[in-house]
Amino acid sequence: MAAKKSPEELKKIFEKYAAKEGDPDQLSKEELKLLVQAEFPNLLKSASTLDNLFKELDKNGDGEVSFEEFQVFITKTSQ
Repeated sequence: MAAKKSPEELKKIFEKYAAKEGDPDQLSKEELKLLVQAEFPNLLKSASTLDNLFKELDKNGDGEVSFEEFQVFITKTSQ
């Protein structure tokens, strides 16, 4: 279970990692990996691999994860 975080906290966390490379409004797979390992280590236990997690998050298949995609997933897993 992910610890409950407010939307504001989630946005801050997302932006911190999304700004590392490329588009500051999207998470690359590498950025997602860093974020999950640091902030939500339990998520990798529920998703069998980072690749599966990334596929699950990347709903529109653009190869990056938007804040909306990220937020929907975190909200779902923290219930």
